Amino acid sequence: MGSQRLPGKSMASIGGEPLIAIVLRRLLAADVGPVVLATTTGRDDDVLEAAATRLGVPTARGARDDVLERFVHAAAGRGADIVIRATADNPAVDIGAAGRAIAALSAADADYCHEQRLPYGAVVEAVRISALLDAAQKATAAGDREHVTTFIRRHPTDYRLIQPDAPAALQRPDLRLTVDTEQDLAFMRAIARELPAPLAAAPLGDVIIAADRLQTRVV
Repeated sequence: MGSQRLPGKSMASIGGEPLIAIVLRRLLAADVGPVVLATTTGRDDDVLEAAATRLGVPTARGARDDVLERFVHAAAGRGADIVIRATADNPAVDIGAAGRAIAALSAADADYCHEQRLPYGAVVEAVRISALLDAAQKATAAGDREHVTTFIRRHPTDYRLIQPDAPAALQRPDLRLTVDTEQDLAFMRAIARELPAPLAAAPLGDVIIAADRLQTRVV
C-alpha cells in the first residue's frame, strides 16, 4: 500500500475488484499449490491481509524492505520444494506461467526459472527453496533483500539458472500489463472493460487481444 509512485494501488479497483484480489485469484486458478500473501507489518497493509483472508489466502508479514526474508517466512513450514514469486501489481499475471515454470525447473533440475518474452507484468519466477534459503543467508545488499531473486540471478556459477521462452502465442514483450502509474491503472481498467469474462479469470491470450484492440483505437 505504501507505493511511492501510486500510493494505495494494491486496493485500486479494476472491473469492480481490488487489484490484490485479482492477482490472488489468478494465482489460485493456477492450482499449483497454496498461495500465500507476503506483505509488511505496517498497519496500512492490514487491508491487504483482510482482502487475502476473504479469499482463504494466508498472510506472512515481515519488514517493509526485506522482501527476501518475507518470502522465506511465507514458505516456512509448508513443505515446499519450489516457490513461485509473483508481484502484487500485476493483475494480468499469466495463469499458466506458474505450472510451466515449475515443470521447466524440475525437468532441468535447476534452481531458478524465469520465462522470456511474456508481456511485462505477466511473468512469475520459480526458485527452489534451498536456493532461496541460501540467498537469504548470504545476501547483504539492500537491493538483494528487497528484490528477492537478484542475488541468485547475479551468481550463475552458484545456482543453476534457466530462462526458457514462453509459448509462442503469448510472446509479447512489447506489451505492458502492470500497474505502476495512473496511466497503467487506466489501461488495465480499460482492458477489464473489453474482456468477456472478469479479469481475474481471463486467459492471458484474451488480455493480449483486448490490449491490442485498445491500442489500435488509440492509434
